[in-house]
Amino acid sequence: MGILKSKDVAKMDSKTRTDRLKDLRMEFIRSKVGTQKATAKTKEIKRAIARIHTFNVADLKVKQVGKKQ
Repeated sequence: MGILKSKDVAKMDSKTRTDRLKDLRMEFIRSKVGTQKATAKTKEIKRAIARIHTFNVADLKVKQVGKKQ
């Protein structure tokens, strides 16, 4: 898995982000099973999950503002 950058996440649609989020969560679980402490790989996966979650929340807020108008 390569580094997931914010500009790459911004280009994804919400379905792609959701699918990628599921994959990253499974990869995170698999990487944590083998180690007792946080490694660089687990930290990178956690950051990628946080990036995707941030964009999902931002999209949700935009949709809510659009409905109010």
